Amino acid sequence: MNEEQRLQAGLIKPGIEKPANKVEKDYSKYFETVYTPPSLKEAKKRGKEEIAYHDDFRIEERFLGMGNGRKFYIRTYGCQMNEHDTEVMAGIFIGLGYEPTDTVDDADVILLNTCAIRENAENKVFGELGHLKPLKLEKPDLLIGVCGCMSQEESVVNKILKTYDQVDMIFGTHNIHRLPNILHEAYLSKEMVVEVWSKEGDIIENLPKVRHGNIKAWVNIMYGCDKFCTYCIVPYTRGKERSRRPHDIIQEVRQLAAQGYKEIMLLGQNVNAYGKDFEDIDYRLGDLMDDLRKINIPRIRFTTSHPRDFDDHLIEVLAKGGNLLDHIHLPVQSGSSDILKIMARKYTRESYLELVRKIKAAIPNVTLTTDIIVGFPNETEEQFEETMSLYKEVGFEMAYTYIYSPREGTPAAKMVDNIPMEVKKERLQRLNALVNEMSAEAMKPYKGKIVKVLVEGESKRNPEVLSGYTEKNKLVNFKAPRSVIGEIVEVKITEAKTWSLDGEYIGVVEEDKVMS
Repeated sequence: MNEEQRLQAGLIKPGIEKPANKVEKDYSKYFETVYTPPSLKEAKKRGKEEIAYHDDFRIEERFLGMGNGRKFYIRTYGCQMNEHDTEVMAGIFIGLGYEPTDTVDDADVILLNTCAIRENAENKVFGELGHLKPLKLEKPDLLIGVCGCMSQEESVVNKILKTYDQVDMIFGTHNIHRLPNILHEAYLSKEMVVEVWSKEGDIIENLPKVRHGNIKAWVNIMYGCDKFCTYCIVPYTRGKERSRRPHDIIQEVRQLAAQGYKEIMLLGQNVNAYGKDFEDIDYRLGDLMDDLRKINIPRIRFTTSHPRDFDDHLIEVLAKGGNLLDHIHLPVQSGSSDILKIMARKYTRESYLELVRKIKAAIPNVTLTTDIIVGFPNETEEQFEETMSLYKEVGFEMAYTYIYSPREGTPAAKMVDNIPMEVKKERLQRLNALVNEMSAEAMKPYKGKIVKVLVEGESKRNPEVLSGYTEKNKLVNFKAPRSVIGEIVEVKITEAKTWSLDGEYIGVVEEDKVMS
């Protein structure tokens, strides 16, 4: 198929950077034409390119029925944003006529939706690709694809091209809506299909979704990140910050409420920056939350926050309560101003603590959780102790803790990783001991209390026990009829553990009490 035929078939869009369809022997030349590698210098120039909004997604008629008699399997790595992307891709597959399957063995298309945050996540993907090679040899017509954040990294795409010839297609985070075209091309081509756009992604509305269950739902409110923390690859893989229009989000949440969903999680790499890119209206996350709290849905959460953009108006709106929950995840990363400066977090220990003070003053019963990195380049013992003391001072009830590892393409990767691994592990161990201790303390007051629990299903450890989460995101296990799955129930806590609560089922909460 020549270029003119590909253009007519819709496999190349005029005016858009040409995606690749052939593996060239000269890889450097290949990437010069279709791919821009992560570059801090180039990425910081972002913003001149106009973001287009499309509300007319549809599967072209020529692709309908492509999946008839075929099955798809998607394995998802990483964050909730990736999980949401998987829901969209599953929706597109269903629209094409494919059926889902829970195993790779009977799949006709296998997609690995990847994460680039940590090296370990990438190694898992490469390991899985190795495991899939015998299956590809057994089933030559099987399509194997790599998508997600790893696909946006030049080094990763190079490695796949050179080493993993069992892969049929690679595509990025910006062009998920092009999945029908990519599949079509993969079926036609005898070479690896690569479509990774270096352009910023547009906003595509009306994408089909196959949501996990009917109790909780994820709703993207924005994409990308402009913060450029020195350790983070996300601004390069996900692109610049771009917000969905308010009416599209509000309409989606209203539809989910009408369908009976009990909890909504608003998603964004930096949700607090929502609306900053609007030029025609003054509308930020606080305004959106104020509108969403009027919708008849019991629980609304959001993640992930960046302290720099957590403004006073948002605090004021969250203090109104109702279905806006008083659990806030507020990543701090370090308790040392000097380390925060090297991380390019653009706030200090003091300003973070002032933000916490404002939040607690407005929402006295707030529960705060966080993310922390230990062993960042040049972190001294004293600076690590500052993180420990900040954790105690804030009174966090939980934290996701990580050992620093460099990510290729980030500024921090050029720094000397001068903290020995044994020191990193020892610091992580001490931090985790504190996290466990404070979590256990935070759980103790729940004993004897009655809490409202959104029941999600059977406990992972005991099918005779149900489990769910409180407004403050505490896991509760209890025995009750399976008929209450998906309901908000009252449970009296009988035992408080470090990370979960055990209780006795009382009954289903009346709808008016749920919304009060």
